Amino acid sequence: MNSQLGLSVRLSLQVFARHYLNAPLQAGAILLGFILAVMLLVGVRATNENAVRSYSQATELLSQRAQVVLAPIAGQKMVPESVYIRLRQAGVSQSLAVLTGTVTDDDGQRWDIQASDLIAALSVQQFKQHSDKSAEPAQTSLLSSQIPLAKLLSGQPYILMSQSFALQAAPTGQLKLEDLLLNVISLDDELGLGNAILMDISLGQKLLDNNGKLSYIALFGDANQLQQQVSQIFSKQATRQFEIAEQDEGEGLTSLTRSFHLNLTAMSLLAFVVGLFIAYNGVRYSLLKRQKLLVQLQQQGIPQRALLTALLLELLVLVVVGSILGFILGLQLSHWLQPMIALTLEQLYGARLLPGLWQWSWLYQAVGLTFVAAICACFPLFNALAKQPLARSTSRFEQQRHAIKYQRVMFIVAIALLILAALLFPLTQEYQHSLVLLGVVTVAIPLLLPLSLQLCLSLSSRVTSNGLWQYAVAESKELIAPLSLAMMAMLLALTANISMNTLVGSFEITLKNWLDARLYADIYIRPPNDKILATETLLTQQSKVTDIYGQWVHSSQYQHTPVSLMTRDEHSLRNSNQMKAQTDNLWPQFFGGKALMISEPMAIKYRLKVGDTISLPEFESAKQPPLPIAAIFYDYGNPLGQVIVSQQTWQQLNLPSKPSSIAASYDGDIAELEQILQQQVPLSAAQMYNQTKIKQRALEIFKRTFSITLVLNSLTLMVAAIGLFSACLMLTKARQAPLARLYALGVSRTQLRSLVSLQMLLIVLFTCLLALPSGALLGYLLINKVTLQAFGWSIAMVWDWQAYFRVVAIALAASALAVLLPLYWQTRKPLVSSLQQEAL
Repeated sequence: MNSQLGLSVRLSLQVFARHYLNAPLQAGAILLGFILAVMLLVGVRATNENAVRSYSQATELLSQRAQVVLAPIAGQKMVPESVYIRLRQAGVSQSLAVLTGTVTDDDGQRWDIQASDLIAALSVQQFKQHSDKSAEPAQTSLLSSQIPLAKLLSGQPYILMSQSFALQAAPTGQLKLEDLLLNVISLDDELGLGNAILMDISLGQKLLDNNGKLSYIALFGDANQLQQQVSQIFSKQATRQFEIAEQDEGEGLTSLTRSFHLNLTAMSLLAFVVGLFIAYNGVRYSLLKRQKLLVQLQQQGIPQRALLTALLLELLVLVVVGSILGFILGLQLSHWLQPMIALTLEQLYGARLLPGLWQWSWLYQAVGLTFVAAICACFPLFNALAKQPLARSTSRFEQQRHAIKYQRVMFIVAIALLILAALLFPLTQEYQHSLVLLGVVTVAIPLLLPLSLQLCLSLSSRVTSNGLWQYAVAESKELIAPLSLAMMAMLLALTANISMNTLVGSFEITLKNWLDARLYADIYIRPPNDKILATETLLTQQSKVTDIYGQWVHSSQYQHTPVSLMTRDEHSLRNSNQMKAQTDNLWPQFFGGKALMISEPMAIKYRLKVGDTISLPEFESAKQPPLPIAAIFYDYGNPLGQVIVSQQTWQQLNLPSKPSSIAASYDGDIAELEQILQQQVPLSAAQMYNQTKIKQRALEIFKRTFSITLVLNSLTLMVAAIGLFSACLMLTKARQAPLARLYALGVSRTQLRSLVSLQMLLIVLFTCLLALPSGALLGYLLINKVTLQAFGWSIAMVWDWQAYFRVVAIALAASALAVLLPLYWQTRKPLVSSLQQEAL
């Protein structure tokens, strides 16, 4: 019995293979859906997993993750270099001196640089390779004969960059920073430099004018043992020169960027669903074209079980082939997305990504996920076709009646899902739950489409004049069933695109308004500690300087998470913060030292509200009681939470009296003041920021933040457009006979092309109209649920009609191309051959 079943399955598969050889378009449509679905899923997953791996494996350039960091004490920005020298003399060899800062080129563009003790970095790198046997050595190292190590260590103008970044920033092999011409040495991307500029500590101190100073000292090894060594070495020091901070294993960055990666994953899953729609549409079309063939196979004695098994095996083969091709293209997509995401994470969170790796398990998981999803979608169709009556095949009228019944069921399910989402809306307080809510709405939206299109076309038929055009509208109702899945995929892509455009446009307007209120001064200065007083004195002597402002910042922790504790002068406090919520007597209470203010992201993260009391380690050290929250202010510029206290409270906490940064209003050309500060303090251009440059920088980072999301959105729309093209191509091929009959009845080729084009454009137009409210709904959820809970940003929703019409125009253009090309090919064929084709 088993051998007979196996023979039946094998014969059925041979027949199916012959069918696809005669109709390669059907196999191509199915494979296309699987390829596109897996490509976007694997591409984003590879990027996300590489980022998480980078957080836990590397913090220092050319080195491993530091376990302990010696940081500046409160009120200081630098660690004396003598601390590092003493550590090395005491035998702490796994230590690394680091100096970071910002320099400018001749065009005023700012470049972030990092200087390290390269000999120490090399020893740490070799120690890592010896201790981690599984790690593959990089193709290039500092000991390479191509690298002039002696010149690097002597402080000569040589800098290190990754090959990819060097091609962008210094294609000529040279870069001029702070009037010093630097020679660029390109290192293999596998060393993990990313977009950083690395140099020896001696050259870095020269460029930044910080001789004998370090930003911090990184220590590698066992954290407890290192802390004991440091305590013993500096046990007899008279004054404290540094703070000891134990590093996590990347949990901080992983937690901070979790929402960013989750949003990328959500976009990739959306694209995966769109791809599955396309694949399912291809499978469905292929099965409908083989309906008579399946009946004939059963009439020849092939049992239903063998037929169903053969169909499942056919689907498995298509899934495996499509997943392999999608996996290869997904890795290439990840390679393209990596620089964009690396730049975003580096600018927002200071995270640096290592070169991408991939795993075979991703392919197996993609095959499994795609096959399970395909089985869930296709098995009912397989089962129905395998068990259809042998005496006759289903008539076209019965197919249409079944399709309408199915559309009504989908509409009822969609309404039920939307009601469920409405009930869950007030209960979702975490962004993970809100993403689930967003997923429920996203599933419901395309299920509304088929019946909605039927209703729209029924209304259109009432206002259409008799004749050919009324026939066109009436026939369009029959086209909804074969086109429904492609249009559902298009609706999903349009809805996602409109909602993301709404989010990005709304956030850009909100950010600009916030920057206008936040940046009240003309210039912002961050001088070194030893030049703060000189800078303040010089500013007071300038007659055109109308006001001077100060800001004091201290790194603190709240519930074991880093936060910024700060204060400003009274004018800045009153005028630079836009309040989300506040008490009635905010300012008397605040300036009296009886209350504090916190940022909106911190309030949302810890579910704090006005009236709640909080305490920080500084309060406990100064034996000050917890203070109530008197106001919550908007903040879009800091990934960490912010706590603002009055100057009175700042003094009670015994925090540094010198400001961390200074701002000034200037009645004149700001370039004039910058030149005075550069010449007389002196300060470097990188230590001064005028208001215009800050706004430009903020908007650049904003665009980079959302660029990756918009790219994925555009890819999803492209996937849907390809699916629509595929569906239209198959449908036009299937409609050759009806179109030929119309031609035989006297309808010209031009009229035929106009008729079919009108039908498709009408369906696409109604789909775009449905995408408008559904895109607005998803945009509302993205703004008022997901973004608010994930990032702590309140955004005023602004509808962008221009962006909406642009997306609609792209959809109409894609659909027009999808219809006109296959229509032109088919209508050029001889009439007799078209009449011989089987009608759908």
